[in-house]
Amino acid sequence: MPIQVFILSKLMKDNNYPYKLKKQLSEPIPFDQLGGLTESKLYYHFDSLVKQGLIEIVEIIKEDHRPDKQVFGITAKGREELPKKIYKLFENASSISDMVVGLAYLKYVDRDKVVEILKNNKKKFLAKWEQIADFEKQIKMEKDHDKEKLVEYLGEYFSSRADHTIYWLDEVIKRIQQGEL
Repeated sequence: MPIQVFILSKLMKDNNYPYKLKKQLSEPIPFDQLGGLTESKLYYHFDSLVKQGLIEIVEIIKEDHRPDKQVFGITAKGREELPKKIYKLFENASSISDMVVGLAYLKYVDRDKVVEILKNNKKKFLAKWEQIADFEKQIKMEKDHDKEKLVEYLGEYFSSRADHTIYWLDEVIKRIQQGEL
């Protein structure tokens, strides 16, 4: 889904073709390589967006001794669906890294709604973390000395990770509210 949000967002500005978008995604930081985005995956998402009626071919550029370039544009339905896809991206995000594309295109959504979604995600995360903490207490009560050090280590690891996640969720919420992102 982040790839489709990226494609739709880029097409909101101007018509474009897949290879050029892949090149934009790889410079100056190779996000395509970091995210494992191959040309075939990119073309798959273009095809999927066409099938959904969100984009369409608007031009075919013919060049001598080169394959034809299909230039795509966003449809009215695509303009309508982009914010929904961005909201869905935030709803499904399990980490800040899952939100990067959505954060890059906040201009296409209601920031207050994104903050509401993120606060809801934080509540869900805290509830899940409470269950894990309760589970850790139950294990400690069993007093299995063979596993005591493992339980202690895992407890510290997951606690640290939870603190980190909560900190960055709070930070992204704050920065969106302050208009920094």
